[in-house]
Amino acid sequence: MNLFAREELMRKVELRMNEQQKYDIIKKLVESNGNKQTAAIRLGCSYRNVNRLIKGYKEKGKAFFLHGNRNRVPVHKLDARTRENIATLYVTRYEGANFTHFSELLKEREGICVSKTTVRNILMEKDLLSPMATRKTRKMLRKRLEEQKAATCSRKERDRIHNQIIELEEAHPRRARKAHFGELIQMDASTTIWFGDKKTYLHLAVDDCTGTIVGAWFDEQETLNGYYNVLQQILENHGIPYRFLTDQRTVFEYRRKQTPSLEKDTFTQFGYACRQLGIDIRTSSTPQTKGRVERMFCTLKSRLLTELGIEGATTTEQANEFLNQYVKKFNDQFAHKIDYTTSVFESSPSAEKVNLILAVLTQRRIDSGHCLRFQNTFYRPVNAQGCPVYYRKGTTCMVIQAFDHSLYTSIGKQVYVLDEVAEQASHSRDFGRQETASTPEKRYVPPMSHPWKTQTFENYVRSQKHYGEKERPPFDEIIYSQEIYY
Repeated sequence: MNLFAREELMRKVELRMNEQQKYDIIKKLVESNGNKQTAAIRLGCSYRNVNRLIKGYKEKGKAFFLHGNRNRVPVHKLDARTRENIATLYVTRYEGANFTHFSELLKEREGICVSKTTVRNILMEKDLLSPMATRKTRKMLRKRLEEQKAATCSRKERDRIHNQIIELEEAHPRRARKAHFGELIQMDASTTIWFGDKKTYLHLAVDDCTGTIVGAWFDEQETLNGYYNVLQQILENHGIPYRFLTDQRTVFEYRRKQTPSLEKDTFTQFGYACRQLGIDIRTSSTPQTKGRVERMFCTLKSRLLTELGIEGATTTEQANEFLNQYVKKFNDQFAHKIDYTTSVFESSPSAEKVNLILAVLTQRRIDSGHCLRFQNTFYRPVNAQGCPVYYRKGTTCMVIQAFDHSLYTSIGKQVYVLDEVAEQASHSRDFGRQETASTPEKRYVPPMSHPWKTQTFENYVRSQKHYGEKERPPFDEIIYSQEIYY
């Protein structure tokens, strides 16, 4: 090869930064007949390797420093036909599947074994997004589409890209309000410094048809107690609604593996209470789905905060007392007029029944002292005549903490009152004033009813475990009798 041809070939070769650095050092070394040891130190290689580089430079010139795999197609690379087939299958047959699931379907149904990363790369080249794509990925694709739109000269192509950009918008279509009062109640809780100097949670329930606030309650956390108080207000003032729409927070989620005890499994408690009343519960992880209650919080944060400050409320009790009268004033001003002729609220059970339905149920066992332990306190079952009853050690019972915090227990087919066992006696039989023996005081024991049937509650708990932590069972699939006990 003559010198001119060799120089022409060297000019066409494009090296990367590390290759260019190696080439420059060897070229200077050859032209200046420099020190090979110094070159070896600069290149971080051996003296022998420097001689190899010099020999290669003299034979092939600049092209010698190119990596051997440059522009070589990997043996495991998918051919263009297979890649096109994968993109076509996703659009025509498996649209809507996430990329991990799609890669599994390709292996199972189409005999195409590719990794989820390869699937993602192929589909992203075609501007196809997974339904599980993050906001960052959507933003990146939108930027790329906008660049393509600006670069194209075809009006038809610009319109196609523009429609694709619109599809990336996380828009939520408007829907009409429900037709009936009580058909859908949206529930949620919002935290801010509503009063005082600490954050509190406002639990709120808003009717979708009229925009009426049907229940509101302040609490220190988003808790079962807060939503029980909201439900109690709805039952007392309006009746039994048809459906609740809530977010997927702890109160409305199914049992988690780390839940230590049944009384802390709040969805089972709230869901079971709603089941007894015949109320359907639907959940959504998208805030826009329950936009009515979300917008209501925005309005209240601009109004209720000021009202509570003027009222001077500093405690939760004061805030809840003020909230009761404020909600009536707010509804008169902002809510749509209620048409009671189209209301689907059912008649509410008696206050006594509500108190028993809005209960926290949990299982315990009788110990060797004929007592049971609940919330670090020992209790003794007492019958309606005021006499203690005794069961052998290990007997299973169900503790019922009613809405007014009174405690009962269901053992077999009987219900008893629970009396706290004091750590120290209040008086002595041998010292002090002698008291005449008196007959035990009769106690009110509620009758056994459907919410307190141990077998029914155990079946309900098992149904929650059956459906797992994240999957919500359809309302009609919970296998129970359709009776509602008032």
